[in-house]
Amino acid sequence: MFVEREASVGEPTSQERRNIQQNDKRILGNVVQCDGARATISAYAEDAEGTVTGLWTVGKMISINLGSTRTVGLVYAIGKSDRAWSNEGQNAIEVSIELIGEVRDGAEPGAKPVFDRGITTYPHIGAIAHRIRSRDLQAVYDLAGRHSITIGTLSQDEAIDANIAIDDTLARHFAIVGTTGVGKSTAVSLLLRKSIEARPDLRVLILDPHNEFAASLPEYCVKVDSKTLDLPFWMFRLEEFAEVLFRGREVVPEEVDVLRDLIPAAKNLYRNPSSGSYIRRGSDALTADTPVPYRIADLLKQIDERMGLLESKNDRPTLKSLRTRIESAASDPRYRFMFNSRLIEDTIHETIGNIFRVPNHGRPVTCFEMAGMPSEVVNSVCSVLARLAFDLALWSEGRLRLLLLCEEAHRYMPADPRLGFAPTRHALSRIAKEGRKYGCYLGVVTQRPGELDPTILSQCSTFFAMRLANEQDQAIIRSAIADSSASTLAFLSSMGQREAIAFGEGVATTMRLKFEKLSQEFIPGTAKREQTQPAEAGDDVDLAGIVERLRNVPKPQQAMAFAEVVDTGRQAGDPDYRKPSAPRAQPDDDFDLRYGLKPSTFGMRQQND
Repeated sequence: MFVEREASVGEPTSQERRNIQQNDKRILGNVVQCDGARATISAYAEDAEGTVTGLWTVGKMISINLGSTRTVGLVYAIGKSDRAWSNEGQNAIEVSIELIGEVRDGAEPGAKPVFDRGITTYPHIGAIAHRIRSRDLQAVYDLAGRHSITIGTLSQDEAIDANIAIDDTLARHFAIVGTTGVGKSTAVSLLLRKSIEARPDLRVLILDPHNEFAASLPEYCVKVDSKTLDLPFWMFRLEEFAEVLFRGREVVPEEVDVLRDLIPAAKNLYRNPSSGSYIRRGSDALTADTPVPYRIADLLKQIDERMGLLESKNDRPTLKSLRTRIESAASDPRYRFMFNSRLIEDTIHETIGNIFRVPNHGRPVTCFEMAGMPSEVVNSVCSVLARLAFDLALWSEGRLRLLLLCEEAHRYMPADPRLGFAPTRHALSRIAKEGRKYGCYLGVVTQRPGELDPTILSQCSTFFAMRLANEQDQAIIRSAIADSSASTLAFLSSMGQREAIAFGEGVATTMRLKFEKLSQEFIPGTAKREQTQPAEAGDDVDLAGIVERLRNVPKPQQAMAFAEVVDTGRQAGDPDYRKPSAPRAQPDDDFDLRYGLKPSTFGMRQQND
């Protein structure tokens, strides 16, 4: 049926949503081109009075009025088509925007507007574009009732808080990337403080290679370093123990095979001293990876017995080399955290409780300081801690919530599979792939995402990308962000201090934010810098003290006394052995004399005169 044009009813709601008294500066331009992802707006650089306003800037959000909905876009480029500026009259400019989503008014009068990432109605040619209203901007970043924390303010409008959904950020893993000096460590400290306040049941283990986080979390943190760490050697798996014995060099398969056979026998001797070297076969059989105590003396004894066998004549060089490695590691002062105890006891409950804060006694954070530790020790210990973290969360059936935070993560999880320590990579990869199902979360902090294992990085669902200058690192982040927000990453190389682009499951949409400013005493590394004062003119460096710390060798003592008399006929693990009720004497700083033995007789008891 034909209807005359004059008789048709027009649109009941005017596209002009401004009040008559509202400043014309809010009108920016009109849409002249649009496709499925981007649009171009024609505008003028000056206002009606001929003054250049600077309302158009890259990184700002704008709103395109479509009646009941407003399409939200992000400015990523501006320019003049003729590349010339005129001082007479107004200068026409073209503004390129990336479409992000749309804001709809609530169904009831006075209700908050609602933001949707999808776009149902695209802008038409001539649609009015203007600066986004604060009310709409709040709707864009609204988390729809999810448990959230405030970590800073929006770069677009500092009056609006930048919120993240803390539960989704933790449970689906997160990554903080940025070049050196942009404030990654400060952002980590801020996130940890906010997370602990919002989730009091959360326990955090920080792998800290620079010894800087303990001073920034004094009220929450317990510090563990090479002197205070107590991680017995029998808690290491065979691969991890071999890494310590071979000092990071290529392992000898024959020697590892010997360890695989003899460690279960040593464990069986500890549990059943009267059984000899007989190994039970069955459901309760022990393996080289079972976390059951055993004595180094029993392991050396098994090696000696095998060397004495006639059929082991050809294997004697291998056995002799293995024995030398074990004695060398047991007497090395750098490994005292593994071979610290004179009496081998089943202390797995105490060890795990201290490291993972069960109970936490008001301090849910453990900071493992690794500076100064040998690399082979660091690799093995990180593997043990990551493996224990996953197993604890798994067997607690969700009651224990653990966050493993890896500072300088590219050291443990390099992209090149030939680098790094394979068990550490496997333990962290297991947390990344399966940890969220059991309450074990992973936080990755790195300055080189391009050198990080892509499998680990792909499992992180929330990113905080700070300034990145390297093109390869930018490409890694660009591949992780949604296509509708790709132009946001154009700012990665020029962002300021404490600024970051957050995207992923933890935020409503891609958000450029500025982290809150922490107090000076809570910034990681501040305490260390204050202690290291520059030397004044004429002051000499204490070279003797530096060399003493470099050697890490305790001073010899002439004599020592034990606090209790030990029966030489009994050892820990024997059925009728009973530990005296009196407290044991605290070990002194001398490694060899804490055993009362020479390194070559490590693990055997001192003989009474």
